Amino acid sequence: MEIEKAIIEDAKELTELTIISKSYWDYSKQQIEDWKNDLTITEDYILEKEVYKLVKENKIIGYYSFFKSNYSDLKLDNLFVAPISIGKGIGKNLMIDFFKRILMIDFERVILHADPNAEKFYSQLGFNVIGKLETSIENRYLSIMEMNKASVQHYVKMH
Repeated sequence: MEIEKAIIEDAKELTELTIISKSYWDYSKQQIEDWKNDLTITEDYILEKEVYKLVKENKIIGYYSFFKSNYSDLKLDNLFVAPISIGKGIGKNLMIDFFKRILMIDFERVILHADPNAEKFYSQLGFNVIGKLETSIENRYLSIMEMNKASVQHYVKMH
């Protein structure tokens, strides 16, 4: 398995992976349809953001994307793993790659908006909840989470 930079030709496969991965968490078909624009990875997105894919046997089984949101913050925008690979360490491997990659960039903290199903995963990596973001679903919130650069460095050193 190899993690490599995504190319514009990956847009359709990344979108499909995002949708099936999100669907894994028992969201209704209608909800997934309502989120279709948010779950679509376009060619422009791949050109504008940092997108890295994990390829196994010529198939993308996971990916992450990020961007610099301001002078001090990096935003982890996406992290998705194929449902068949969930719980097998793929997400953790992607995060380790992400952490190693961003240590070459000037930043103070990483921020993300965690789906309720993913908050525990990010907490185990060292992210802390700093707020809540209301979603389009009534009484559903995304956790706003952060991790400072020193914690990222420590995590990489330990793994």
